[in-house]
Amino acid sequence: MSGRKVVVALGGNAILSTDASAAAQQQALRDTAKYLVKFIQQGDKLIVSHGNGPQVGNLLLQQAAGSTQTNPAMPLDTAVSMTQGSIGYWMQNALDEVLAEENMDVDVATLVTQVEVDANDDAFTNPTKPIGPFYSKEESEQKKAENPDQVFVEDAGRGYRRVVPSPRPIGVKEYKVVDALVDAGVVPISVGGGGVPVVKEANRLVGREAVIDKDFASEKLAELVHADLLIILTAVDNIYVNFNKPDQKKLENVTVDELAQYIKEDQFAKGSMLPKVQAAMDFVKNSNGGKAVVTSLENVGQFLENGSGTIITR
Repeated sequence: MSGRKVVVALGGNAILSTDASAAAQQQALRDTAKYLVKFIQQGDKLIVSHGNGPQVGNLLLQQAAGSTQTNPAMPLDTAVSMTQGSIGYWMQNALDEVLAEENMDVDVATLVTQVEVDANDDAFTNPTKPIGPFYSKEESEQKKAENPDQVFVEDAGRGYRRVVPSPRPIGVKEYKVVDALVDAGVVPISVGGGGVPVVKEANRLVGREAVIDKDFASEKLAELVHADLLIILTAVDNIYVNFNKPDQKKLENVTVDELAQYIKEDQFAKGSMLPKVQAAMDFVKNSNGGKAVVTSLENVGQFLENGSGTIITR
């Protein structure tokens, strides 16, 4: 069980509590760090990634509120990099604290990460990635009237959110740096918020206004660094089929082919569980014997002890 290279993908919603203050988010990450350190304690080589959907949306609101002609709001790709820095700082600080409590001499470093996407990805004309706070239908219509270029959709029955392009990642510019950090015994925090979306133009990487799904970015990173395990953390301990129905079924050990059939049956909600399932499948298919796990942060201890969670294999 020891010595595995493990990529753990945290959701942005796991960082943001009902209180959006920096102090509340830092406390949430201190709680999260206690679970993550369990991997290091058993000898795993840990790589952490995280989402930023709530945080980048809130930052954009702050940017817009303070924008003037001489001090304009930053573009979305820059806002993504800003949240990589802020969340990464909070996370490495939290991990440092827990590691010190456990008398473990392990360094943690946040890496601003650029993730390459295809400039012709259809996502740029079909925004789907929810960011920022939830609005009522009336509030979303008002926001749309104030910002005609923005798109708002209902998000999993919880309200309306702004959606932005979410292209698929095709590469991670700094993956060799991540590998070097792991080889040096450092815990890297990488592809934060799905990474800064960039496209290649000659020898230059140019930012694009988008938010890459952190599960797909984490998968691409895990694939490139030849991870043994990709763990995607979500709100539930397992993936379910017939979710919230009388005949719902918990998936514990499942193959890529079985998941593909469930996708054909529309078992997984778009924008929530579906991308997690697809990312897990991609990793298993594209890695050399790697496994993927979908479970909750709170279930990490049980997973390490007895394999609890949904484990995806070929």
